[in-house]
Amino acid sequence: VQLQASGGGVVQAGGSLRLSCAASGLIFMSYDMGWFRQGPGKERELVSAIGGNGVATYYSGSVKGRSTLSRDNARNTVYLQMDSLSAEDTAVYYCAARPRRSIIGIPLDQTSGYKYWGQGTQVTVSS
Repeated sequence: VQLQASGGGVVQAGGSLRLSCAASGLIFMSYDMGWFRQGPGKERELVSAIGGNGVATYYSGSVKGRSTLSRDNARNTVYLQMDSLSAEDTAVYYCAARPRRSIIGIPLDQTSGYKYWGQGTQVTVSS
């Protein structure tokens, strides 16, 4: 299984980015997908997650209202659109996959159960 995250970069405060995570080697729709981030000196946090069929989503309070998580199961890819970026969003962003809730029963807002991880993509917001 491979998860390839991309789309990070340097953006000015107030700008937008779209992160992508392309998966291979797994039955994509059987997996919930999550985006985590870890900023300098901070613990890793769950930013957003989406169920295997793309209907249910979760957003943390830090990104809710200015981010959109979606997935294209035909392309085995999940997308995180982030708007109104601020310095607080500076972090390495990781995508991760775990068997979907109908299989292992973990709600989207929980961080446990993620089995596969991408390599991370750096997002730097300049003020």
